[in-house]
Amino acid sequence: MVLKKYLVSILSLMLFLSANIIAQEEMTEEEWEAEMSRLGARKDALQQEITTLNSDLENLKSMDIKSFEECTNELYALVGATKSDVDNFRNAVGELDGKIRRKEGPKADRQKDLDALKSNKISALPEFFNGVHSKMQNALDSWVEEPQEIMYTVVKGDHLWGIAKKKEHYGNGFAWPVIYKANRDQIKNPDLIYPKQVFKVPKLTEEEKAKYEKLRSNYKPAPVQ
Repeated sequence: MVLKKYLVSILSLMLFLSANIIAQEEMTEEEWEAEMSRLGARKDALQQEITTLNSDLENLKSMDIKSFEECTNELYALVGATKSDVDNFRNAVGELDGKIRRKEGPKADRQKDLDALKSNKISALPEFFNGVHSKMQNALDSWVEEPQEIMYTVVKGDHLWGIAKKKEHYGNGFAWPVIYKANRDQIKNPDLIYPKQVFKVPKLTEEEKAKYEKLRSNYKPAPVQ
């Protein structure tokens, strides 16, 4: 009923404006009749549209339309899941997506985690499908993982502190014990290393980064005498 009143109002306004415009122009009797005929046809078309819309509205009222929650539960049932299962899956997707974005390795473990999500039927739901099967996989594929260790050849004048302090290594001289421990087969005395020795420089764990960064920040050089 509201829709019908709305369309009738628009129609009346159109006729009123058209009549005013026509009245302000010099028109022949034939032109006037042609314009009125056009407006009459437009009125009939709008009235037919109102009839059709009212019919559609009555059909919708007669249908048994389910609530959004009922429809959602039916969708979940198709993949054998409950709302609680989907909530847990959503949390798992968000957690893994964060790890992939932050590149929290190893990369192989994140791939296993993603494969586990893909194998879950819940991933077929529209909410998750594109993200789990496409976007997250693409992010993993483009993830270039840093090597777990690099090799460094000692040159004259090098020392473990200086090697650890290089920006391409740790950027922190306090982390030198990591290099020492990784190369104990070659280093008998950490104060004595020799040119052309080839050392492994392992990647620091998050725990080691925090440990040696704390040492650096707390270090206070001895006062100059």
